[in-house]
Amino acid sequence: MKNKIRIARAILDISQEELAKKVGVSRQTINAMEANKYAPSTILALKIARVFNQPVEELFQLDPDD
Repeated sequence: MKNKIRIARAILDISQEELAKKVGVSRQTINAMEANKYAPSTILALKIARVFNQPVEELFQLDPDD
């Protein structure tokens, strides 16, 4: 799964730590998602989408091989 979290954070100028606090996870979790090493739960993906006021599909995409 690919994501655009890093880009969305840059647009809003918020840190990994700030995003983590807003959605109730650790900064390391946000870092792992941005590195495509961790796929979020549905609930977490929805919380992140809410922070950025974007549809989940704008932030997260399946890899063609998934």
